[in-house]
Amino acid sequence: MGFMDELVLSIICLVAFFGMAGGALMGPVLPSMVEPLNTSREAVGWVLGVYTISTALFMVLLGVVTDRIGRKKVLIPCLLINGVAGLAGYFAPNLPILLVFRFIQGIGIAGMVPVVMTMIGELYDGLERVHAMGIMSMTTAVGSVSAPFIGGTLAVFGWNYSFLFYGLTIPLAFIAMLVLPETMNMKANPEQRTGFKKMFMSLKDIRVAYTVFLSFAVFFLLYTIVIYVPFILKDNFGFTSQGAGLALGVEGASVVIFASQAKRLASKYPKYTILGIGFTLLGIAVVGMSGANSIPLVFMLLLVFGVGFGMVQPLLNALITQVAPDDEMGSVVSLFNTMKYVGQTAAPAVLGVILLNSNLAVVFIISSLLGFCVAISTFIMRHKIYTTDT
Repeated sequence: MGFMDELVLSIICLVAFFGMAGGALMGPVLPSMVEPLNTSREAVGWVLGVYTISTALFMVLLGVVTDRIGRKKVLIPCLLINGVAGLAGYFAPNLPILLVFRFIQGIGIAGMVPVVMTMIGELYDGLERVHAMGIMSMTTAVGSVSAPFIGGTLAVFGWNYSFLFYGLTIPLAFIAMLVLPETMNMKANPEQRTGFKKMFMSLKDIRVAYTVFLSFAVFFLLYTIVIYVPFILKDNFGFTSQGAGLALGVEGASVVIFASQAKRLASKYPKYTILGIGFTLLGIAVVGMSGANSIPLVFMLLLVFGVGFGMVQPLLNALITQVAPDDEMGSVVSLFNTMKYVGQTAAPAVLGVILLNSNLAVVFIISSLLGFCVAISTFIMRHKIYTTDT
């Protein structure tokens, strides 16, 4: 891989880092927002939720647009929207206005990760694609390590200081404009490029539909951890926002280690085996949080969660570009990523209602059932999906 190839992949990974940092950055800050914004624990979760709703709503639309006008023409404006709206959150005087800014920011996020995943799918093939997706997943995992710590540390100065971090995507937009190539075949007839109907028709392929579902499941489980573990750390062990951010970084550290091994794992073991074991570990980690009564146990469970996530996520990212039709890759990848944000949105919506009527232990137990059910389904479906490399 030459210097320019490495530079292109580095820029792609930076975009992915900022695309995934929205939730990770704010997770440990949520408890600090409750009092200054005069809101409740249940309501403050929507600082993440409304952002993910917006992302989910606009991601499919931008995916279709991406397949029509090109990758960079969507990516650059989205980087700018994310940076400007993210910075605006710093000045929000109350929760409703902050949620408006977060909704706008979600539009920018909607066009970031799907576009760079599509670009990787068009730049690489086979195990090299898995390798590139593994590197990208390592970058987002580094974000899982650093972003919560950054967000929690900035929150020491004030609950709104964490929003300043998003402004870094503004200069990144100009760098990406100069460095990244346009990977889409612009010679294709625009009338033959994908639309909404064709994109949803792709779900008739069981491999596409199941991969999209797994995207929802893994991020529902992730946001169970991101949103509710900081409350355990604060209530039971007196952690500050900064301390909670550092603790969540433990999960990201193990993601980095296992994501770096994505290519090696994919070359040695069947895909359904990797997915099944990965989701089993996610379920174990989440259910374990229901009875976590010591700091070492919480840290150990975060490590286990990171191992499972590091096994699952790079493989899913590569699989969706593998099973998507070539002329619909941008829109199908956007649909796949939409389900990530649907999962992130569903976590505070569903689990928030459960929390109102029970306690945190019940929240973790119910969420873990999803992980175990998905793990079982990967073995049930093993003869229908992912049995060959295409």
